[in-house]
Amino acid sequence: MTTTVSNTDLAPSHRHASDPTDMGVVDLAAAIRGRELSCREVMDAYLDRIEMVNPRFNAIVSRLDPDQMRKAADAADEAIASGQKTGALHGIPQAPKDLTPTLGIVTTQGSPIFRENLPATESIVAERARREGAIFVGKTNTPEFGLGSHTYNPVFGTTLNAWDTNLSSGGSSGGAAVALSQRLLPVADGSDMMGSLRNPAGWNNVVGFRPTQGLVPIATNADLFVQQLGCDGPMARTVADAAYLLSVQAGYDARAPLSLDMDPLQFRQNLSRDFTGARIGYLGDLDGYLPMEAGVLDTCRSALKNFEDMGCSVEAARLDFDMPALWRTWLTLRGFTVSGTLGKFYADETTRSLLKPEAIWEVENGLKLTGVDVFAASVNRSAFYQVMRTMFDSYDYLVLPTAQLFPFDAKLDWPKQIAGRQMDTYHRWMEVVIPATLAGMPVAAVPAGFGPKGTSQPIGIQIIGPQRSDLAVLQIAYAYEQASGFSRFRPS
Repeated sequence: MTTTVSNTDLAPSHRHASDPTDMGVVDLAAAIRGRELSCREVMDAYLDRIEMVNPRFNAIVSRLDPDQMRKAADAADEAIASGQKTGALHGIPQAPKDLTPTLGIVTTQGSPIFRENLPATESIVAERARREGAIFVGKTNTPEFGLGSHTYNPVFGTTLNAWDTNLSSGGSSGGAAVALSQRLLPVADGSDMMGSLRNPAGWNNVVGFRPTQGLVPIATNADLFVQQLGCDGPMARTVADAAYLLSVQAGYDARAPLSLDMDPLQFRQNLSRDFTGARIGYLGDLDGYLPMEAGVLDTCRSALKNFEDMGCSVEAARLDFDMPALWRTWLTLRGFTVSGTLGKFYADETTRSLLKPEAIWEVENGLKLTGVDVFAASVNRSAFYQVMRTMFDSYDYLVLPTAQLFPFDAKLDWPKQIAGRQMDTYHRWMEVVIPATLAGMPVAAVPAGFGPKGTSQPIGIQIIGPQRSDLAVLQIAYAYEQASGFSRFRPS
Protein backbone atom coordinates (compact mmCIF):
# COMPACT_ATOMS: atom_id res chain seq x y z
CA MET A 1 0.00 0.00 0.00
CA THR A 2 3.04 2.27 -0.22
CA THR A 3 2.68 5.35 -2.42
CA THR A 4 5.77 7.46 -3.01
CA VAL A 5 5.05 11.09 -3.80
CA SER A 6 6.44 14.46 -2.84
CA ASN A 7 4.58 16.90 -0.62
CA THR A 8 3.70 18.99 -3.66
CA ASP A 9 2.03 15.98 -5.32
CA LEU A 10 -0.44 15.56 -2.47
CA ALA A 11 -3.96 16.75 -3.12
CA PRO A 12 -6.38 17.67 -0.36
CA SER A 13 -9.37 15.43 0.22
CA HIS A 14 -12.83 16.67 -0.64
CA ARG A 15 -15.58 16.01 1.87
CA HIS A 16 -18.61 14.20 0.52
CA ALA A 17 -21.65 15.51 2.37
CA SER A 18 -23.34 12.14 1.84
CA ASP A 19 -20.66 10.27 3.80
CA PRO A 20 -20.67 10.98 7.55
CA THR A 21 -17.25 9.32 7.95
CA ASP A 22 -15.69 12.22 6.08
CA MET A 23 -16.98 14.68 8.70
CA GLY A 24 -15.18 15.72 11.85
CA VAL A 25 -16.88 15.61 15.23
CA VAL A 26 -17.76 19.32 15.28
CA ASP A 27 -19.60 19.11 11.95
CA LEU A 28 -21.08 15.71 12.78
CA ALA A 29 -22.47 16.85 16.13
CA ALA A 30 -23.98 19.94 14.50
CA ALA A 31 -25.56 17.85 11.74
CA ILE A 32 -27.11 15.52 14.31
CA ARG A 33 -28.42 18.42 16.41
CA GLY A 34 -29.83 20.09 13.29
CA ARG A 35 -31.40 16.80 12.14
CA GLU A 36 -29.49 16.92 8.89
CA LEU A 37 -28.22 13.43 9.77
CA SER A 38 -29.77 10.81 12.02
CA CYS A 39 -27.70 8.96 14.61
CA ARG A 40 -28.65 5.74 12.78
CA GLU A 41 -27.26 7.07 9.50
CA VAL A 42 -24.03 8.01 11.24
CA MET A 43 -23.75 4.65 12.99
CA ASP A 44 -24.48 2.69 9.81
CA ALA A 45 -21.82 4.63 7.91
CA TYR A 46 -19.16 4.02 10.55
CA LEU A 47 -20.01 0.36 11.09
CA ASP A 48 -19.87 -0.25 7.34
CA ARG A 49 -16.51 1.48 7.05
CA ILE A 50 -15.09 -0.36 10.08
CA GLU A 51 -16.25 -3.66 8.57
CA MET A 52 -14.60 -2.81 5.25
CA VAL A 53 -11.36 -1.14 6.37
CA ASN A 54 -10.48 -2.25 9.90
CA PRO A 55 -9.34 -5.80 9.00
CA ARG A 56 -6.54 -4.28 6.94
CA PHE A 57 -5.23 -2.04 9.74
CA ASN A 58 -6.39 -3.67 13.00
CA ALA A 59 -7.07 -0.34 14.71
CA ILE A 60 -10.34 -1.17 16.51
CA VAL A 61 -10.48 -4.26 18.74
CA SER A 62 -13.03 -5.83 21.10
CA ARG A 63 -15.77 -4.77 18.71
CA LEU A 64 -19.30 -4.84 20.08
CA ASP A 65 -22.39 -6.35 18.47
CA PRO A 66 -23.34 -4.13 15.48
CA ASP A 67 -27.04 -4.76 16.04
CA GLN A 68 -26.74 -3.43 19.58
CA MET A 69 -24.92 -0.37 18.26
CA ARG A 70 -27.71 0.29 15.78
CA LYS A 71 -30.32 -0.06 18.52
CA ALA A 72 -28.36 2.45 20.61
CA ALA A 73 -28.32 4.83 17.65
CA ASP A 74 -32.08 4.42 17.21
CA ALA A 75 -32.56 5.24 20.88
CA ALA A 76 -30.41 8.35 20.43
CA ASP A 77 -32.65 9.43 17.56
CA GLU A 78 -35.75 8.86 19.67
CA ALA A 79 -34.28 11.07 22.39
CA ILE A 80 -33.86 13.90 19.88
CA ALA A 81 -37.36 13.39 18.49
CA SER A 82 -38.89 13.56 21.98
CA GLY A 83 -37.08 16.82 22.76
CA GLN A 84 -34.76 15.41 25.41
CA LYS A 85 -31.60 17.30 26.27
CA THR A 86 -28.63 15.86 24.40
CA GLY A 87 -24.89 16.01 25.05
CA ALA A 88 -21.92 17.13 23.00
CA LEU A 89 -21.26 13.61 21.66
CA HIS A 90 -24.88 12.52 21.25
CA GLY A 91 -24.99 9.54 18.89
CA ILE A 92 -21.28 9.80 18.02
CA PRO A 93 -19.46 6.44 17.62
CA GLN A 94 -16.45 6.14 19.90
CA ALA A 95 -13.90 3.46 20.81
CA PRO A 96 -11.91 4.19 23.98
CA LYS A 97 -8.25 3.21 24.05
CA ASP A 98 -7.73 -0.30 25.37
CA LEU A 99 -5.74 1.03 28.32
CA THR A 100 -8.73 2.95 29.66
CA PRO A 101 -11.20 0.94 31.78
CA THR A 102 -14.70 0.66 30.30
CA LEU A 103 -17.78 -0.85 31.88
CA GLY A 104 -19.26 -3.69 29.87
CA ILE A 105 -16.32 -3.85 27.42
CA VAL A 106 -13.25 -6.02 27.85
CA THR A 107 -10.17 -3.94 28.70
CA THR A 108 -7.09 -6.04 28.00
CA GLN A 109 -4.33 -3.39 28.12
CA GLY A 110 -2.84 -5.49 25.33
CA SER A 111 -1.87 -8.18 27.84
CA PRO A 112 -2.92 -11.85 27.93
CA ILE A 113 -3.15 -11.41 31.70
CA PHE A 114 -6.26 -9.29 31.09
CA ARG A 115 -7.61 -11.08 28.02
CA GLU A 116 -11.04 -11.52 29.67
CA ASN A 117 -10.94 -8.48 31.98
CA LEU A 118 -14.24 -6.67 32.52
CA PRO A 119 -13.45 -3.66 34.76
CA ALA A 120 -15.64 -2.88 37.75
CA THR A 121 -15.06 0.85 37.27
CA GLU A 122 -14.75 3.17 34.29
CA SER A 123 -12.21 5.87 33.53
CA ILE A 124 -13.32 9.47 33.84
CA VAL A 125 -12.77 10.14 30.11
CA ALA A 126 -14.94 7.16 29.18
CA GLU A 127 -17.56 8.11 31.77
CA ARG A 128 -17.70 11.70 30.49
CA ALA A 129 -17.95 10.58 26.86
CA ARG A 130 -20.90 8.34 27.70
CA ARG A 131 -22.52 11.12 29.70
CA GLU A 132 -22.34 13.34 26.62
CA GLY A 133 -24.08 10.69 24.52
CA ALA A 134 -21.20 8.81 22.83
CA ILE A 135 -21.95 5.26 21.69
CA PHE A 136 -19.03 2.89 22.24
CA VAL A 137 -18.41 0.46 19.37
CA GLY A 138 -15.24 -1.19 20.72
CA LYS A 139 -11.74 -0.23 21.85
CA THR A 140 -8.63 1.03 20.02
CA ASN A 141 -5.55 -1.14 20.03
CA THR A 142 -2.47 -0.41 22.16
CA PRO A 143 0.90 -1.98 22.98
CA GLU A 144 1.07 -4.28 26.01
CA PHE A 145 0.46 -2.02 29.03
CA GLY A 146 1.12 0.93 26.71
CA LEU A 147 4.87 0.28 26.82
CA GLY A 148 6.67 1.38 23.68
CA SER A 149 5.56 3.55 20.78
CA HIS A 150 4.70 0.63 18.49
CA THR A 151 1.20 -0.82 18.70
CA TYR A 152 1.48 -4.60 18.81
CA ASN A 153 0.51 -7.12 21.48
CA PRO A 154 -0.10 -10.88 21.87
CA VAL A 155 -3.86 -10.43 22.30
CA PHE A 156 -4.84 -8.58 19.13
CA GLY A 157 -1.66 -8.33 17.05
CA THR A 158 -0.22 -5.29 15.27
CA THR A 159 -1.93 -2.08 14.21
CA LEU A 160 -0.53 -0.97 10.87
CA ASN A 161 0.20 2.57 9.75
CA ALA A 162 -2.70 4.36 8.06
CA TRP A 163 -0.45 5.51 5.20
CA ASP A 164 1.62 2.38 4.63
CA THR A 165 0.66 -1.02 6.00
CA ASN A 166 4.29 -2.14 6.03
CA LEU A 167 5.06 0.34 8.78
CA SER A 168 4.43 0.97 12.47
CA SER A 169 1.50 3.13 13.52
CA GLY A 170 3.37 4.39 16.57
CA GLY A 171 1.86 4.16 20.01
CA SER A 172 0.68 3.71 22.50
CA SER A 173 -2.39 5.41 20.98
CA GLY A 174 -1.63 3.81 17.62
CA GLY A 175 -5.07 2.27 17.22
CA ALA A 176 -6.71 5.64 17.84
CA ALA A 177 -4.47 7.47 15.36
CA VAL A 178 -5.05 4.93 12.59
CA ALA A 179 -8.80 4.81 13.28
CA LEU A 180 -8.90 8.58 12.80
CA SER A 181 -6.74 8.72 9.71
CA GLN A 182 -8.71 5.89 8.05
CA ARG A 183 -12.10 7.45 9.02
CA LEU A 184 -13.12 4.64 11.38
CA LEU A 185 -13.86 7.20 14.14
CA PRO A 186 -14.58 10.94 13.99
CA VAL A 187 -12.55 11.67 17.14
CA ALA A 188 -10.74 9.51 19.70
CA ASP A 189 -9.34 9.52 23.21
CA GLY A 190 -5.75 8.59 23.90
CA SER A 191 -3.21 8.72 26.70
CA ASP A 192 0.38 9.89 26.88
CA MET A 193 3.33 9.18 29.13
CA MET A 194 6.14 9.11 26.60
CA GLY A 195 4.62 10.67 23.52
CA SER A 196 1.70 8.29 23.14
CA LEU A 197 -0.63 11.06 21.93
CA ARG A 198 2.11 12.70 19.88
CA ASN A 199 4.21 10.08 18.11
CA PRO A 200 1.25 8.19 16.53
CA ALA A 201 -0.37 11.49 15.58
CA GLY A 202 2.76 12.54 13.69
CA TRP A 203 3.10 9.14 12.02
CA ASN A 204 -0.52 9.08 10.80
CA ASN A 205 -1.00 12.76 9.84
CA VAL A 206 -3.53 13.52 12.58
CA VAL A 207 -3.63 15.74 15.67
CA GLY A 208 -2.83 14.73 19.24
CA PHE A 209 -3.03 16.97 22.28
CA ARG A 210 -1.30 16.29 25.59
CA PRO A 211 -2.90 18.73 28.08
CA THR A 212 -1.37 20.43 31.08
CA GLN A 213 -0.87 17.80 33.76
CA GLY A 214 -4.14 17.52 35.72
CA LEU A 215 -6.43 19.22 33.20
CA VAL A 216 -7.97 15.87 32.28
CA PRO A 217 -8.52 13.97 35.55
CA ILE A 218 -7.41 10.36 36.03
CA ALA A 219 -8.82 8.43 38.99
CA THR A 220 -8.31 4.79 37.99
CA ASN A 221 -4.65 4.67 39.10
CA ALA A 222 -4.12 3.20 42.55
CA ASP A 223 -1.77 6.11 43.27
CA LEU A 224 -3.46 9.51 42.99
CA PHE A 225 -0.68 11.72 44.35
CA VAL A 226 2.82 10.69 43.27
CA GLN A 227 2.52 9.42 39.68
CA GLN A 228 2.54 12.54 37.52
CA LEU A 229 3.87 11.38 34.15
CA GLY A 230 0.92 9.99 32.21
CA CYS A 231 -2.27 11.78 31.22
CA ASP A 232 -5.34 11.34 29.02
CA GLY A 233 -6.20 13.61 26.12
CA PRO A 234 -7.88 13.94 22.72
CA MET A 235 -6.90 12.94 19.20
CA ALA A 236 -8.62 14.07 16.01
CA ARG A 237 -8.12 14.86 12.34
CA THR A 238 -8.29 18.60 13.03
CA VAL A 239 -7.34 20.87 15.91
CA ALA A 240 -10.93 22.10 16.32
CA ASP A 241 -12.15 18.52 16.71
CA ALA A 242 -9.44 17.78 19.29
CA ALA A 243 -10.41 20.90 21.23
CA TYR A 244 -14.07 19.85 21.11
CA LEU A 245 -13.30 16.46 22.66
CA LEU A 246 -11.06 18.15 25.24
CA SER A 247 -14.10 20.22 26.28
CA VAL A 248 -15.74 16.92 27.23
CA GLN A 249 -12.71 15.40 28.94
CA ALA A 250 -11.36 18.36 30.92
CA GLY A 251 -12.38 19.76 34.30
CA TYR A 252 -11.99 19.04 37.99
CA ASP A 253 -13.18 15.79 39.53
CA ALA A 254 -13.01 15.18 43.28
CA ARG A 255 -11.92 11.59 42.68
CA ALA A 256 -8.70 13.00 41.18
CA PRO A 257 -7.43 15.36 43.89
CA LEU A 258 -4.72 16.96 41.74
CA SER A 259 -7.01 17.68 38.81
CA LEU A 260 -7.36 21.30 37.71
CA ASP A 261 -10.47 23.43 38.04
CA MET A 262 -10.40 25.02 34.57
CA ASP A 263 -13.56 25.73 32.58
CA PRO A 264 -13.72 22.99 29.90
CA LEU A 265 -16.15 24.93 27.71
CA GLN A 266 -13.38 27.40 26.83
CA PHE A 267 -12.15 24.76 24.37
CA ARG A 268 -15.41 24.84 22.42
CA GLN A 269 -14.96 28.44 21.26
CA ASN A 270 -13.79 29.60 17.85
CA LEU A 271 -10.02 29.03 17.85
CA SER A 272 -9.20 31.77 15.33
CA ARG A 273 -6.58 34.24 16.56
CA ASP A 274 -3.96 36.55 15.09
CA PHE A 275 -0.43 35.37 15.84
CA THR A 276 1.46 38.22 14.24
CA GLY A 277 4.58 38.82 16.32
CA ALA A 278 4.43 35.52 18.23
CA ARG A 279 7.90 34.20 19.06
CA ILE A 280 8.64 30.57 18.16
CA GLY A 281 11.72 28.84 19.60
CA TYR A 282 12.73 25.82 17.54
CA LEU A 283 14.58 23.21 19.59
CA GLY A 284 15.23 20.79 16.70
CA ASP A 285 17.59 18.01 17.78
CA LEU A 286 18.59 19.80 21.01
CA ASP A 287 21.90 21.09 19.65
CA GLY A 288 22.84 17.73 18.16
CA TYR A 289 22.11 15.78 21.35
CA LEU A 290 19.32 13.72 19.73
CA PRO A 291 20.11 11.49 16.75
CA MET A 292 17.64 12.04 13.90
CA GLU A 293 16.92 9.99 10.80
CA ALA A 294 17.86 11.81 7.61
CA GLY A 295 14.98 13.95 6.40
CA VAL A 296 13.19 14.44 9.73
CA LEU A 297 14.79 17.80 10.52
CA ASP A 298 14.47 19.01 6.95
CA THR A 299 10.76 18.18 6.89
CA CYS A 300 10.16 19.89 10.23
CA ARG A 301 12.17 22.96 9.24
CA SER A 302 10.08 23.23 6.10
CA ALA A 303 6.94 23.13 8.25
CA LEU A 304 8.25 26.07 10.30
CA LYS A 305 7.69 28.30 7.28
CA ASN A 306 3.99 28.12 8.05
CA PHE A 307 4.61 29.99 11.31
CA GLU A 308 6.45 32.69 9.37
CA ASP A 309 3.51 32.93 6.97
CA MET A 310 1.34 33.54 10.06
CA GLY A 311 3.53 36.50 11.01
CA CYS A 312 5.49 34.72 13.73
CA SER A 313 9.22 35.04 14.26
CA VAL A 314 11.05 31.70 14.30
CA GLU A 315 14.55 31.20 15.63
CA ALA A 316 16.72 28.37 16.87
CA ALA A 317 16.44 27.96 20.64
CA ARG A 318 18.75 26.25 23.09
CA LEU A 319 17.62 24.27 26.11
CA ASP A 320 20.30 24.92 28.75
CA PHE A 321 20.08 21.72 30.77
CA ASP A 322 22.08 18.53 31.30
CA MET A 323 20.12 16.32 28.91
CA PRO A 324 21.89 13.02 29.77
CA ALA A 325 20.98 13.69 33.41
CA LEU A 326 17.41 14.36 32.35
CA TRP A 327 17.33 11.00 30.60
CA ARG A 328 18.52 9.30 33.79
CA THR A 329 15.78 11.15 35.65
CA TRP A 330 13.29 9.81 33.13
CA LEU A 331 14.51 6.22 33.56
CA THR A 332 14.20 6.52 37.32
CA LEU A 333 10.71 7.99 37.39
CA ARG A 334 9.40 5.67 34.68
CA GLY A 335 10.94 2.58 36.31
CA PHE A 336 9.49 3.63 39.65
CA THR A 337 6.03 4.05 38.13
CA VAL A 338 6.02 0.90 35.98
CA SER A 339 7.41 -1.33 38.72
CA GLY A 340 4.77 -0.01 41.08
CA THR A 341 2.05 -0.83 38.57
CA LEU A 342 3.33 -4.16 37.21
CA GLY A 343 5.40 -5.37 40.15
CA LYS A 344 2.71 -7.75 41.38
CA PHE A 345 2.64 -9.50 38.00
CA TYR A 346 6.42 -9.77 38.01
CA ALA A 347 6.38 -11.28 41.51
CA ASP A 348 4.08 -14.11 40.39
CA GLU A 349 5.96 -16.56 38.14
CA THR A 350 2.79 -17.44 36.23
CA THR A 351 2.01 -13.89 35.21
CA ARG A 352 5.68 -12.95 34.84
CA SER A 353 5.91 -15.42 31.98
CA LEU A 354 3.18 -13.43 30.22
CA LEU A 355 5.01 -10.08 30.42
CA LYS A 356 6.99 -8.87 27.40
CA PRO A 357 10.76 -8.38 27.94
CA GLU A 358 10.47 -4.59 28.00
CA ALA A 359 7.96 -4.74 30.85
CA ILE A 360 10.23 -7.05 32.83
CA TRP A 361 13.18 -4.71 32.18
CA GLU A 362 11.20 -1.73 33.48
CA VAL A 363 10.11 -3.57 36.63
CA GLU A 364 13.60 -4.84 37.39
CA ASN A 365 15.00 -1.33 37.00
CA GLY A 366 12.34 -0.01 39.35
CA LEU A 367 13.05 -2.67 41.96
CA LYS A 368 16.69 -1.52 42.17
CA LEU A 369 15.71 2.03 43.12
CA THR A 370 15.84 3.50 46.60
CA GLY A 371 13.63 6.23 47.98
CA VAL A 372 16.64 8.56 47.76
CA ASP A 373 16.97 7.76 44.03
CA VAL A 374 13.36 8.65 43.36
CA PHE A 375 13.53 11.84 45.40
CA ALA A 376 16.70 12.94 43.57
CA ALA A 377 15.00 12.31 40.23
CA SER A 378 12.00 14.36 41.31
CA VAL A 379 14.32 17.21 42.33
CA ASN A 380 16.04 17.11 38.93
CA ARG A 381 12.67 17.07 37.21
CA SER A 382 11.70 20.14 39.23
CA ALA A 383 14.89 21.92 38.19
CA PHE A 384 14.15 21.09 34.57
CA TYR A 385 10.66 22.53 34.92
CA GLN A 386 12.16 25.83 36.09
CA VAL A 387 14.43 25.93 33.02
CA MET A 388 11.50 25.20 30.72
CA ARG A 389 9.42 27.84 32.49
CA THR A 390 12.05 30.52 31.96
CA MET A 391 12.30 29.61 28.26
CA PHE A 392 8.92 31.30 27.90
CA ASP A 393 10.44 34.60 28.96
CA SER A 394 12.06 34.62 25.50
CA TYR A 395 9.55 32.61 23.47
CA ASP A 396 5.78 32.23 23.35
CA TYR A 397 5.97 28.64 22.10
CA LEU A 398 8.62 25.97 21.69
CA VAL A 399 8.67 23.49 18.78
CA LEU A 400 10.19 20.01 18.46
CA PRO A 401 9.68 17.09 16.05
CA THR A 402 7.18 14.46 17.25
CA ALA A 403 9.70 11.67 16.66
CA GLN A 404 13.37 11.16 15.85
CA LEU A 405 12.66 8.95 12.85
CA PHE A 406 9.95 8.20 10.33
CA PRO A 407 7.69 5.15 10.81
CA PHE A 408 9.77 1.97 10.90
CA ASP A 409 9.06 -1.59 9.73
CA ALA A 410 6.02 -2.94 11.55
CA LYS A 411 7.73 -6.33 11.95
CA LEU A 412 10.38 -4.84 14.25
CA ASP A 413 9.85 -4.68 18.00
CA TRP A 414 11.70 -1.34 18.14
CA PRO A 415 14.42 0.48 16.19
CA LYS A 416 17.91 -0.42 17.38
CA GLN A 417 19.73 2.57 15.87
CA ILE A 418 19.13 6.03 14.48
CA ALA A 419 21.64 7.69 12.14
CA GLY A 420 24.26 5.13 13.15
CA ARG A 421 23.80 5.67 16.88
CA GLN A 422 22.76 2.60 18.86
CA MET A 423 19.61 2.80 20.97
CA ASP A 424 20.44 1.39 24.41
CA THR A 425 16.83 0.93 25.55
CA TYR A 426 13.56 0.03 23.86
CA HIS A 427 12.39 3.65 24.15
CA ARG A 428 15.59 5.68 23.71
CA TRP A 429 14.51 6.54 20.17
CA MET A 430 11.55 8.44 21.68
CA GLU A 431 13.63 10.78 23.83
CA VAL A 432 12.40 13.85 21.91
CA VAL A 433 9.05 13.70 23.73
CA ILE A 434 10.23 13.72 27.34
CA PRO A 435 10.77 17.51 27.78
CA ALA A 436 7.04 18.31 27.59
CA THR A 437 6.12 15.30 29.73
CA LEU A 438 8.55 16.10 32.52
CA ALA A 439 7.57 19.77 32.49
CA GLY A 440 3.86 18.87 32.61
CA MET A 441 3.18 21.43 29.89
CA PRO A 442 0.50 21.40 27.17
CA VAL A 443 1.69 20.26 23.77
CA ALA A 444 -0.10 19.86 20.45
CA ALA A 445 1.17 17.37 17.90
CA VAL A 446 0.27 18.53 14.40
CA PRO A 447 1.30 17.20 10.97
CA ALA A 448 4.53 18.53 9.51
CA GLY A 449 4.19 16.84 6.14
CA PHE A 450 6.06 13.92 4.61
CA GLY A 451 9.70 13.02 4.25
CA PRO A 452 11.74 12.42 1.09
CA LYS A 453 9.99 9.09 0.39
CA GLY A 454 6.56 10.70 0.33
CA THR A 455 3.49 9.30 2.08
CA SER A 456 5.37 6.41 3.68
CA GLN A 457 7.11 9.02 5.85
CA PRO A 458 4.57 11.13 7.77
CA ILE A 459 6.00 13.19 10.63
CA GLY A 460 4.72 15.90 12.95
CA ILE A 461 5.86 18.72 15.17
CA GLN A 462 5.19 19.35 18.85
CA ILE A 463 4.02 22.86 19.81
CA ILE A 464 4.66 23.39 23.52
CA GLY A 465 3.29 26.21 25.67
CA PRO A 466 3.60 27.19 29.36
CA GLN A 467 1.55 25.35 31.94
CA ARG A 468 -2.21 26.04 31.73
CA SER A 469 -1.87 27.73 28.34
CA ASP A 470 -3.84 24.89 26.74
CA LEU A 471 -6.25 27.18 24.90
CA ALA A 472 -3.42 29.29 23.48
CA VAL A 473 -1.57 26.17 22.31
CA LEU A 474 -4.70 24.93 20.56
CA GLN A 475 -5.19 28.36 18.99
CA ILE A 476 -1.71 28.50 17.49
CA ALA A 477 -2.00 24.87 16.40
CA TYR A 478 -5.25 25.80 14.66
CA ALA A 479 -3.63 28.78 12.92
CA TYR A 480 -0.73 26.56 11.84
CA GLU A 481 -3.20 23.97 10.53
CA GLN A 482 -4.96 26.59 8.42
CA ALA A 483 -1.64 27.82 7.05
CA SER A 484 -0.21 24.39 6.28
CA GLY A 485 -3.29 22.58 4.99
CA PHE A 486 -1.82 19.23 6.08
CA SER A 487 -5.03 18.15 7.84
CA ARG A 488 -6.79 17.96 4.47
CA PHE A 489 -4.51 15.18 3.23
CA ARG A 490 -5.83 11.65 3.66
CA PRO A 491 -4.41 8.21 2.90
CA SER A 492 -5.75 6.03 0.11
